[in-house]
Amino acid sequence: MIQFQTLRYYLSEHPSIVGFRWTHSQSWGNTWIFLIISIAAYIILSIFLHLLLLLLFRHRRPLPLGPIPAVHSISMALISFTIFAGILLSAASEIRDTRWFWRRYKTTPFQWLLCFPLGTRPSGRVFFWSYIFYLSRFLHTFRTFFTVIQRRKLSFFQLFNHSILIFMSFLWLEFSQSFQVLAIILTTFIYSVVYGYRFWTGIGLPSKCFHFVNHCQIVLLGCNVVCHVGVLLLHFLRGGCNGIGAWVLNSVLNGAILFLFLNFYVKLHLEKRKIVGAVEEAGTTLGSVKDKDI
Repeated sequence: MIQFQTLRYYLSEHPSIVGFRWTHSQSWGNTWIFLIISIAAYIILSIFLHLLLLLLFRHRRPLPLGPIPAVHSISMALISFTIFAGILLSAASEIRDTRWFWRRYKTTPFQWLLCFPLGTRPSGRVFFWSYIFYLSRFLHTFRTFFTVIQRRKLSFFQLFNHSILIFMSFLWLEFSQSFQVLAIILTTFIYSVVYGYRFWTGIGLPSKCFHFVNHCQIVLLGCNVVCHVGVLLLHFLRGGCNGIGAWVLNSVLNGAILFLFLNFYVKLHLEKRKIVGAVEEAGTTLGSVKDKDI
């Protein structure tokens, strides 16, 4: 019990968390110029690294990185789980402290998770963890460099997905956008599982689940779609949600990510069917040959 209270203090009741403000003086990386330059630098550096490796190494053999990807995976898994625990406890504390205000306007905790009241400012516990989540998106981009070096591949989807995640997490803070608390809870939970799985396979342990990461991504995107519908309904039924303009842009970008991922997922399964069909056809041919020999 004492350990839980200590953990709760450092994750939701610490003065730095309670007194957080998304301002130029207190928050690093909170300007539009920084956002644009950082995303542009990420894209340019990824393309430059890809082209450089193609020029230096004619062959497509993967370059070894040793334990670096595994260390990155376990670090991201721990960071994601810390953010998940922190924002979960912080959301519970915010619900406890402002319950009297919600009763006055007949608002439930679940409605608050989806729809912030108009006039909400980016300050306090949940916005502190939203800020930490925003910073963690930059660490997430290292996956692109690992893919370029190891597999010598640079996909448009990966560049677009990582860039949009940074951009959307910035919008959450800049406009106090509704739905971000639930989005961070879902994303960090899925990411802690995904990066834990990547660490498991990265250190050479057996993998028994086919396309586990892709299936987790589908679950996350599906939950996001359902939650976006809930935000839209609450916006019209309860007189408006805070940051709805940023939410509309967020929805469009999420839709683009969903379309690109489903397109990739369909192609992946079509290729898998072709491989399975070719194997079955080869097996049938081999079987007929054996029958003839007999």
